[in-house]
Order: sequence, then C-alpha cells, then structure tokens
Amino acid sequence: MNKKEELITLGWREWVALPELGLPAIKAKVDTGARTSALHAFDIEHYKENGNDMLKFQIHPVQKNQELVVECRAPLKDKRQVTDSGGHREMRYVIETLIVIDTHSYLIELTLTDRDTMRFKMLLGRTALKNRAIVDPTRSFMCGKKDPELVYGLKIEVNE
Repeated sequence: MNKKEELITLGWREWVALPELGLPAIKAKVDTGARTSALHAFDIEHYKENGNDMLKFQIHPVQKNQELVVECRAPLKDKRQVTDSGGHREMRYVIETLIVIDTHSYLIELTLTDRDTMRFKMLLGRTALKNRAIVDPTRSFMCGKKDPELVYGLKIEVNE
C-alpha cells in the first residue's frame, strides 16, 4: 500500500474520540493553519502519582452545553508557550493521548487551554495531521456524524 492510500480524508470539522480521556466523541475543527492541537480544559490541577507528573482537568465536550462535564486525567508531557490565532502567548500544559478518527487511531499531542468562548472545544492542528490526513476544506464530517445525546446518554440541545 502506498502512502497516498493510507491517508484519511477529513473535512474542515470532524467527530473524533479521545478514549484515554473518557471522551467517546468530540467535534473538532480541523485547522491546518494551527501548528498544535488544542483541547478545551478548565480547573486544571497538576499533581504527582507514583512519582509521575499528572494532570486532572474538566472539559465541556459538547458545543453549547455547559452542564455536561467530563473529568479527565492524563500524564503531563510538557509545558510550552503557544501563540494563539490572535497573537497572544500563553504557557500551556501538553499531554499525549490516543485519537480515533473513523477507523484510524494514533497518538497526538494536545495543549490544554480554556476554549469556552470558542465554537469548537477541540482544534486539530497540522502536526497531528502530518502524513496521516488530507483535508478537504469544502466538506464536513467525512468520517460520519455523531449524536451527542446518544454518545453521552443525555437529553441535550445542540445546534449545528
């Protein structure tokens, strides 16, 4: 199989899963203009567990829903200065976790930041896509749609 056949085609927004974080579905904006990927997180706590640096944080995994909160835990990989699209610099925690997109899965780095005011709770940057995906900016949900109500077992109202 050649490299071209192994690549997945994504639209400008896709449903992905982050199973190691307990997130079976989160809508991500696929952003080739962003180098790093970012995940919405709040109440971030840095702690030690068996001598390892760990992070505990909360996330609102569904757009326009502040009531659904998932608590996540992950090993701390790094802390880096990131410049956002508005040119603002911020020190962010970095984690590495498994992402599942359709039938594809691999490890990616995610920076944790407050994205509550942003439309998407996750940004999938070009580093996570490199040698793995082709992006068609005219399409959405090339890997299928998810119903957050079914995924999270709640009656929630979400507008596309």
